[in-house]
Amino acid sequence: MRVVGVGQDSIQGDVRFAEVLESMGAKVTFGPDWIEVSSSGKLKPIDMDLNHIPDAAMTAAVTALFAEGQSVIRNIGSWHVKETDRITAMAAQLRKLGAAVVEGPDFLKITPPARLNANVAIDTYDDHRMAMCFSLAALGGVPVRINDPQCVAKTFPGYFVEFDRLAKPAAE
Repeated sequence: MRVVGVGQDSIQGDVRFAEVLESMGAKVTFGPDWIEVSSSGKLKPIDMDLNHIPDAAMTAAVTALFAEGQSVIRNIGSWHVKETDRITAMAAQLRKLGAAVVEGPDFLKITPPARLNANVAIDTYDDHRMAMCFSLAALGGVPVRINDPQCVAKTFPGYFVEFDRLAKPAAE
């Protein structure tokens, strides 16, 4: 999948999420204003300090559902003081999808199940990032229902329209 509008020279700190994907075995290619990511199968588990990208680390937690073993996301204690207690919220929603999750004061250990539960209702806690990162499970072939999807209006009102546009080629 190619994302246009952000490239390796971006001043957006979350561009470093590409490092997470590379650590998981994905192929990441940068252009001046785009990033392309591809993978040819299961991802490798990670054990990473993601304090430098705490918001994007939530996406790493969902991505860990598609890894071949336990992933550990460390140094995310700031999640406790965001729109919701994101460590507790992420753990609860990851468990709905079937993951075994150990939550600590500043970490999550995520062990994906052999098969993810499909069609679960994901609670967002009125947190736009919960809605956005859990929607990505659908890209891995796991349909989910996002409760309160309009909470994304805070930062990206057209998120689900854009997501649908991007997801269609992946599903075909």
